[in-house]
Amino acid sequence: MDTQHIRNFCIIAHIDHGKSTLADRFLEITGTIAPRDMREQMLDQMDLERERGITIKLQPVTMYWQGYILNLIDTPGHVDFTYEVSRSLACVEGAILLVDASQGIQAQTLANYRLAQEQGLAIIPVINKVDLPAADPEGVAEELGQLLRLPAEQILKVSAKDGTGVAQLLEAVIKQVPPPEPGAAAGARALIFDSFYDDYRGVVCAIRIVDGELMSGQRYTLLGSQQSGTILEVGTFSPKPRPASKLPAGAIGYAVTGLKDIQLARVGDTLAVGQTNLKPLPGYRAIRPMVFAGFFPGAGDSGAKLREGLNKLKLNDSSLTFEGEHSPALGFGFRCGFLGLLHLDITRERLKREYGLNVTVTTPSVAYEVDLKNGSTLIARSALELPLPDRIAAVREPVVKVDIVTPGAYLGNLMKVAQDYRGLYLTTDYLGHTDSQGRAILRYHLPLSAILVDFYDQIKSVSSGYASLNYEFLHYQSCEVRRLDILVADEPVEALSSIVYADEAYQRGRSAVSRLREILPRQMFEVKIQACLGGKVIASERLPAMRKDVLKRASSGGDVTRKRKLLEKQKAGKRRLKLQGRVAIPPEAYLALVSRQD
Repeated sequence: MDTQHIRNFCIIAHIDHGKSTLADRFLEITGTIAPRDMREQMLDQMDLERERGITIKLQPVTMYWQGYILNLIDTPGHVDFTYEVSRSLACVEGAILLVDASQGIQAQTLANYRLAQEQGLAIIPVINKVDLPAADPEGVAEELGQLLRLPAEQILKVSAKDGTGVAQLLEAVIKQVPPPEPGAAAGARALIFDSFYDDYRGVVCAIRIVDGELMSGQRYTLLGSQQSGTILEVGTFSPKPRPASKLPAGAIGYAVTGLKDIQLARVGDTLAVGQTNLKPLPGYRAIRPMVFAGFFPGAGDSGAKLREGLNKLKLNDSSLTFEGEHSPALGFGFRCGFLGLLHLDITRERLKREYGLNVTVTTPSVAYEVDLKNGSTLIARSALELPLPDRIAAVREPVVKVDIVTPGAYLGNLMKVAQDYRGLYLTTDYLGHTDSQGRAILRYHLPLSAILVDFYDQIKSVSSGYASLNYEFLHYQSCEVRRLDILVADEPVEALSSIVYADEAYQRGRSAVSRLREILPRQMFEVKIQACLGGKVIASERLPAMRKDVLKRASSGGDVTRKRKLLEKQKAGKRRLKLQGRVAIPPEAYLALVSRQD
């Protein structure tokens, strides 16, 4: 079949706007899944996705309908997984922009629309959930038409739940999405946009064929790593892998490489067959981690086992980065880079479920650029890497551009929250009406560290859940920060160190010691908890010793000096423990110090 009968497209939308449900209806209508095998969220392969009701991984599927091959890629909607969306858009010629009829345009709707525009894709706007009682399809169509600069009547309206209008949407995909253009290279080239590891067959690459065709038994070369091998099998996703005799130009499918070293097949690499002078495809831009945290093996696990688990996860999640580090308190572990806190939490949970690893996670932080007085520059990804103030010439922090989409009635509350988190106001744009009944987009510049933990919770709280958030990295700017150290029983706890703004240092130190006083278990001796800034104690608390009734045995009578002797013996023991005793820090203490809710 020639490329004129192939359509490659994906579904992009804000979280919970019905992408996975719409994909389910596509599978039903095209007969890709038998009715007896059908279930909700068919393309969400991980149990974690089903439990949380969100899509975490992109998932391709090939459907056959009315003489056409329809290659669909279902994408995540959360801001932490935008990289999955950008990789999907690079493999297709069209995108369905899905909007909830009751919620309207949200922050990720705008972000994904801009990504699709940058790729030059054919965009099909669709309003979903028109069957809901609270649906306002006409009002949302007006907003969407204003954004896309097209008549509201041209926007399709569907209900992915009951199937209304879904068949017409598939017809629109065939008409409006252009077929892939066959490449001009003499050999065969394919872009690797995802991969996973099979214990028996090695690395399996999800690919988009750009030039030529691929068949099993062909010799291949990965142009990035210069690794060669033989293709063991090719096929398509339906949604489980289905072997095929060959994959033609324009197709989306998979190739089994047989590689056992998972570092050799990277996402964005080019798989080439044929001539030796083939040039690599553009691939993807390198992703920049936004949040860093230390991952250390828990009881009974080794650093080698954790490294193996992270390596296998990285093959399936190319936005994850990690490098080895050592902590005197926690031993050998890894400093991991993530796109956000949800990404961090999902990675921790996947390590636990898929590889049986229980990890200790240190306090999350962002990466700072530090100029030293000797003229050199370093990147501080944790508080332990931030030098002493007398060595620092300047510090720069990452700044993000934030879009907050909200009903007009909540503008004042949201602006106050953004200002409390060191936001720099830019503009307010309106969608539709310009009063409290309409919707607005607030644009701010904010330090990434300010929105690291609970900024999203705050905007949801003050907007009664109606506001949505999207952010993207902008640049680095100068800031005044210091390293805040925590001492427990006169011993510094490196994993509890954090980077704070100089003008907030006292409040953050006071809050830290107060929270630790509530979290740390009481000991048989009095425990001092101190917050230090540059060697100076700025806040302190004392955790009282546990009280043990040493007079219980002497309560039946006897000389009072006997009781005093027992009490004095207990006091001496507590003094000795105070000098020599150590306090075990529970895991919940590490994340408890990050929140700004003082």
